[in-house]
Amino acid sequence: MNAPPETITPVTDVTAATWDNLSPLLVDIRARRKEFARAQKIPDEIIEGFKRVGVYRALVAKRFGGEERTPADFCRLIERISQVDGSAGWVASFGDGARYLAALPEDTLHKVYANGPDVVLAGALFPLQPARRSTDGFVVNGVWPFASGSPGADLIGVGITVEDDPTGGLARVAVIPAEKVTIRPNWDVIGLQGTGSHDVVVNDVIVPEEWTLIRGGPPTLDAPIYRYPSMTFAAQAHAIVGIGIARSALDEVIAEAGSRTSITGAPVMAERGYVQLEMARAEAMLRSARSFFYEATEELWEEAIKDAVNPRTATLMRLAATNAARQSAEVCNIASVLAGSASLYTTSNLARAMCDSFVVAQHAALNEGTLQSAGRLLLGSAAQPGFP
Repeated sequence: MNAPPETITPVTDVTAATWDNLSPLLVDIRARRKEFARAQKIPDEIIEGFKRVGVYRALVAKRFGGEERTPADFCRLIERISQVDGSAGWVASFGDGARYLAALPEDTLHKVYANGPDVVLAGALFPLQPARRSTDGFVVNGVWPFASGSPGADLIGVGITVEDDPTGGLARVAVIPAEKVTIRPNWDVIGLQGTGSHDVVVNDVIVPEEWTLIRGGPPTLDAPIYRYPSMTFAAQAHAIVGIGIARSALDEVIAEAGSRTSITGAPVMAERGYVQLEMARAEAMLRSARSFFYEATEELWEEAIKDAVNPRTATLMRLAATNAARQSAEVCNIASVLAGSASLYTTSNLARAMCDSFVVAQHAALNEGTLQSAGRLLLGSAAQPGFP
């Protein structure tokens, strides 16, 4: 029998976990965002700030001191952070790691949250690396790229494959304390430069089987947030970063349009016909994509509450997420074009937004292939491999 909740819930500072702390954190992020790109990571102090506003406890079970917030609540938090800085929003989006961890055995979860709910999980799953069984679990070796947020993580999950493993084609993830993983700095990219998405290296680490989970498999905890499809939620947690970035790009153009003159003597930006037309188009694109995103989120959430998730509804959510990422990148491109030569400088916020949004849309869970797979499912055909 499980211990009653009052004996296993860690003591936490509930007041500190409220979103009242968000505004000062956003001010700090805005002031330091150029630093993130140079350092190729989000500093530890910002990670601590994410903990204060509840990023990492938002989706943790209440029995472990978490908040079990709704998917829409979590996405709005990530969207707001992303409006200030895309890299910060991307790293914060990995607060959805609590959904992955919910697939661990409950006894293991007690250990994960023994010191509180603000546990930071980073992951680098593919390519799956072969692990061999031992008397103590699995011996894990390998190198995994794109481990976003790994410099600030407490736990790092890596994808493994084991001979005769009955996972139903899903990936097994070994969850390893960060101190047992080596980070190989090599994140040299054009966008989301501050996410610390380096390679992670594991050498002969023994991972007990109870510290592994099946990605996309059934959770061991029963609550609506854990009945909400984990792979779908992971895609939308990334996609909403693009929405936040695009909003910041349009706001930047709006702020400049009323006063920015042309060296050729043309009217200020706000009085130029083509600027008016393109701004209207971009605003409609962004608001439409955002509305579809949150409409699909709420529809899927209602089904999770009733424990009756329909695969078609989950497919619509995946479609809404990919659409959000792609439309956001297009909006950022429009904003950059409207700004003209000012957006060419590496110090330009619009240049950063354009590159960051491009990287969001390039994510495997959000690329064009997911549109085709969603179309197949909507038309009654089987999904392609790689589209959970």
